[in-house]
Amino acid sequence: LDISREKNYKDSFSKIINKFAKECFVPLSVGGGIRNIDDAKAYLDKGADRVVLNTGALINNKLVSDLAKKYGSQCVIASIDVKKSKDNFEVYSHSGVKNTNKMVTDWALELEKLGAGEIMLNSIDLDGSLLGYDLKLCKTVSSVVNIPVLICGGAGNWSHFSDAIKKGGADAVCTTNIYHFTETSIKSAKKFLNNQKILIRT
Repeated sequence: LDISREKNYKDSFSKIINKFAKECFVPLSVGGGIRNIDDAKAYLDKGADRVVLNTGALINNKLVSDLAKKYGSQCVIASIDVKKSKDNFEVYSHSGVKNTNKMVTDWALELEKLGAGEIMLNSIDLDGSLLGYDLKLCKTVSSVVNIPVLICGGAGNWSHFSDAIKKGGADAVCTTNIYHFTETSIKSAKKFLNNQKILIRT
């Protein structure tokens, strides 16, 4: 995900995607600054398998359905940045800066109806904390949509992964810091989840 605010960075990011796609043979999902079909096509042409929409979908929700029709729902991941407000979960745009006043369940259901193939759910409150995913947020969304839910924000150990799947209803878990700041590996994560009887390719 390109979270840079620099306009000149787009070309550099595209080169990174292209290099990554040539050298690493796993499915690649790419997002950041997608506002129209041409933006998405540019990433797909560089080697992305899927595109991730967030603010672009909030600005123009027709973009989700247009991309789903052109490339298929499996190509469209709808990312939702969320902050907790009392007992509600509110959706934020523009890298988590702007409150849209949308409730997360309403927006998730709308995205599913528009044709999104997956929901990537990020807790702004817990992002980078290593304290664990927001299981209530995950369950709130996973219980109302029929498409896969990917949970982000807060993972600090392998138990957080299994909790997200078993208790939060997540279909997949996303993380970065646990690999950046601890001496752990994806292999050990898979081994742990396999031992927890969670279906995963090892």
